[in-house]
Amino acid sequence: MTLTLDLLFYLAGFVLSAMSLMTLADRQHPKRFTSAFFWGLYALVFLVGHLLPPEWVGAGVLLMALIAGLGGVGAGKHQLPSAAESLASAKRLGHKLFVPALAIPLLTMAGTLSAKHLFIGGVPLIEAKNATLVSLGLGCIVALGLACWQTREAPVQGLRESRRLIDALGWALVLPQMLGMLGLVFSDAGVGKAVAHVTTSYINMDLRFLAATVYVVGMALFTVIMGNGFAAFPVMTGGVGVPILVGVYHGDPAVMAAIGMLSGYCGTLMTPMAANFNIVPAALLELPDKNAVIRVQVPTALALLTVNVLLINLLMFR
Repeated sequence: MTLTLDLLFYLAGFVLSAMSLMTLADRQHPKRFTSAFFWGLYALVFLVGHLLPPEWVGAGVLLMALIAGLGGVGAGKHQLPSAAESLASAKRLGHKLFVPALAIPLLTMAGTLSAKHLFIGGVPLIEAKNATLVSLGLGCIVALGLACWQTREAPVQGLRESRRLIDALGWALVLPQMLGMLGLVFSDAGVGKAVAHVTTSYINMDLRFLAATVYVVGMALFTVIMGNGFAAFPVMTGGVGVPILVGVYHGDPAVMAAIGMLSGYCGTLMTPMAANFNIVPAALLELPDKNAVIRVQVPTALALLTVNVLLINLLMFR
């Protein structure tokens, strides 16, 4: 049997379903019913989303946004080991604690590079077009097994810890998927054409350096607005990248895409919209300033964005 992306979706749906049921069973949870309903809706997207009419899925997404917007997603009560117990466990395991974490990227890379060579009875073991994501899922499963073996815990402890982490992240866990889809919506709505019209009407695109700069800076700015480089990419690439940098100036599209996405990541470093990267870490570290992570990252982001402007002009039109 070929391991496909659908199996990874089912696994994610199972974990989210377990989170929903555990939240519902937590009588000390201050918002257990609305939180359980939120995570249950999210689980349905992974489990049966492909079977539901698009209108139903859209209604579910709007309902999730309404629940989160009204403050219906909260954190439950979790029993954490004492500081002494955590210290004793850390001393017992030592650097072996890093083995499960390192197993994930190593297995992901190994599966991605070897997928086209892995066959059982003439059937591919890993779906080739989604080899990286499937390998990532396998790496997570193996890492869970290694962690249970090292800590002598049952796999259900992994679900408990998953729930604790999901509670800490809250609704921000959903943002990457939501914002990624927003880019497709913007693309279908013609936002890219609108961007092309505005830039060509008010900016002199006859200057190649300026056109490339607009693309790079635009990727960062749209990412700041939408919180996700994947959402900004179809807008700026469809509005400026393909029609002007590639179509008019005959630049290398591979270089454009690579530097464009890197520029989008510069925007990610500077926006609270990328809550899972910038706001959640501040909450987990209990920092008094919720924007502390962003303040530290802004100088690096601006410096890298400046370098990207020079790189795209130097490398794309060789």
